[in-house]
Amino acid sequence: MQTRDIDRADLAGGGFLALPATKRRHPGVIVIHEAFGLNEGIKEITRRFAAAGYVALAVDLFGGRNRAICMARFMAGMLRGSVDRYGIDDLKQALAYLMTLPEVDPDRVGAIGFCIGGSFAIAWACTDERLKAIAPVSASNPKPIEAVQRLCPVVGSYPERDFTTSAGRALEVQLTTSGIPYDIKFYPRAPHSLLNADARGFNREAADDSWARVMTFFGTHLGSRLRTKARPKAQRPTALPGGRSPARRPAPRPPST
Repeated sequence: MQTRDIDRADLAGGGFLALPATKRRHPGVIVIHEAFGLNEGIKEITRRFAAAGYVALAVDLFGGRNRAICMARFMAGMLRGSVDRYGIDDLKQALAYLMTLPEVDPDRVGAIGFCIGGSFAIAWACTDERLKAIAPVSASNPKPIEAVQRLCPVVGSYPERDFTTSAGRALEVQLTTSGIPYDIKFYPRAPHSLLNADARGFNREAADDSWARVMTFFGTHLGSRLRTKARPKAQRPTALPGGRSPARRPAPRPPST
């Protein structure tokens, strides 16, 4: 694995890049931090993606800026539910940067985001067809909810008792109505920062299960070259016990990337 910091001269805000050790083209993932910024926990998520065969770029939406002002703008955009809120242009530029790397297959790119980053991922994917799959964790939805009819496939993870839980359930309903492939699951004993091992009340079982689902889902939708730019159709899922809705398509183990 190779890692390096991305300078703000090359990318707005800068970032952190992790690449697999193998010399071939890989799927790419944009990693979007929560309110704590591009910290060591987000960098570890980025390295985990590289270890799994993805070129991962963690953005820094606070880089070179006043954090308080950025958060005020981010929260205003999230409360309005805008799909073109402040910060999304930076994400689009980050994806363009990622797609130009020789190690990345530009037809196989997605994003994962945490809390406000997950909200960014959903809103962003409503207007950017380059994204082939997203993984929001503890995220809110754009407004109106019908905006998500334009989404790519979604693998979402939400605590069972959290201020984002109702958003996850509303997203699940709309994705079902729209025929978009998804796997959304609610975790009864998980904290808001579901994958953050330093979070109060961290639940290792929930975190491991959430990560495994992301790997399976991304493996299906990003792990092999897409034959067409059309998004896959799906049948209405059957609810499973525990609040989990199955992915719309079987998730065979992807070929090595």
